Amino acid sequence: MAMKKAKSFQFPNPMDNDVIIGHKDVIRNFNEAWENRDKHPIHPVWMLTGPKGIGKATLAYKIAKKAYGNVGDFFIIDMERNIDKDGKPKPDGKVISVYTVRNMIEKMQMSSMSGEWRVVLIDSVDELNTAASNAILKLLEEPPAKTLFLLVVHQLANVLPTVRSRARVEKMRPLSMSELRELCAIFLPEETISEETLKLANGSFGRIAGLKTSGGDLIYEELIQLLQRKNANAADIMALAKKIAPFPELYGIILDAVAYFKLAMLYPNATHAIADINRIYLEPEIAIFKLITEIKKCL
Repeated sequence: MAMKKAKSFQFPNPMDNDVIIGHKDVIRNFNEAWENRDKHPIHPVWMLTGPKGIGKATLAYKIAKKAYGNVGDFFIIDMERNIDKDGKPKPDGKVISVYTVRNMIEKMQMSSMSGEWRVVLIDSVDELNTAASNAILKLLEEPPAKTLFLLVVHQLANVLPTVRSRARVEKMRPLSMSELRELCAIFLPEETISEETLKLANGSFGRIAGLKTSGGDLIYEELIQLLQRKNANAADIMALAKKIAPFPELYGIILDAVAYFKLAMLYPNATHAIADINRIYLEPEIAIFKLITEIKKCL
């Protein structure tokens, strides 16, 4: 089957996105706490945790806008604003540096003391290196007055227990199929999103966006078809492995194929093998070839 070329899509940055689908319980919890803050002091640290791509950052920005109201001060720590020790931009790094956090703290100390609320948004805490996490911890131990911290977290286990203990943790659930369809209708109105792609998303619209942008949904279909073909040979498998190899974000479709064919016994080894691909293999297509071959042998 000929491979279709992936289309180009544009999705809004969470800062500019006003569309919130789902998470009504978290929205209600914050709104109640915010509206009653004069009677009961609002918790200064809110941690929004859950899988990637379900709208945590979008909701954090929406909460931030409500709190500082375009009058107070707003500080953002993320990979896009990451800097090195010389203060130079380092947006392509794998971790957020302590220098980025220190720079934000300096700006906070110089910010206006107008009495309005200030908001610090970290997207995400998972990407803070150890020194940056410790610098944030010191700030959270004695949070400044009328300052709200919004911490986006993908994996709660990645957060220092001491940081977690100082936060109000709001667990955000994966989106339902109907919520995913609603978001697809808004952001992918001209696309036909298959039931298989919706299932692949595991409740994450971000994953659907990634699959559509990279053509991963088409590659997944090709993977399933190849595994179902009795006459598929090593050359066919290697050709597909070379399509997957350049996109680490697509390696998960191999686990999805394991689940599709109900090969639970392969799941632990496949998971470890995928985690090791970038660390061990100079040519990831070799590892992917081996994984696909192993699945094929079990069918």
